[in-house]
This record gives sequence, C-alpha cells and structure tokens, in this order.
Amino acid sequence: MAAPIKLADADIHDALRSLPGWKLEAGKLHARFQFKNFIEAFGFMTRVALVAETMGHHPEWSNIYNVVIVHLSTHDAGGITQKDFDLAAQIQVLAGR
Repeated sequence: MAAPIKLADADIHDALRSLPGWKLEAGKLHARFQFKNFIEAFGFMTRVALVAETMGHHPEWSNIYNVVIVHLSTHDAGGITQKDFDLAAQIQVLAGR
C-alpha cells in the first residue's frame, strides 16, 4: 500500500470549505464537538473509534465532560492528507453536522 501524500496548503484550504466547524490549527485539522452530557460525548467517541479503526486512521483527541476535541493529521506523511479529510467527513456524519 502506497504511503499517503501530504496535501498542499491550497488543497487543504479548499477542502476545509466542505467541513463546517473544522479549521487548520498547528498544522492539523481541528474541530470541537459539544454534547448534552458525558454519555453522549463518550458514545460519539466510541462510534468514531469504530470508524477510525476500520479506516486504519486514528485521531488525536481529548474529552472533558461533554466536549470532544479532535485533531487530525497523517504522521506517516508529515501533515494533512486525504485520509484526514475522509475521516473528518465521517466524523461530521457521526456528529450529525
């Protein structure tokens, strides 16, 4: 399997237009999700974890009570790749955005 290719800055900015709530932060795709309570936040993380495992691409994330913060980049490529946008799109669906 070929290594993922890091996207150019212009391609990243263009692709971000299709992901409401996501932005570029410290060289990674970043989004913040807020839920009604901890159980909803944890359930969201569980659903994302199952999708991420299937895709073989895992987020950097944190959870504090009802807030989940997600950062995506492809370490093998040294930056953001299409894999990050594919996972972000799936996360959007799971978050109901």
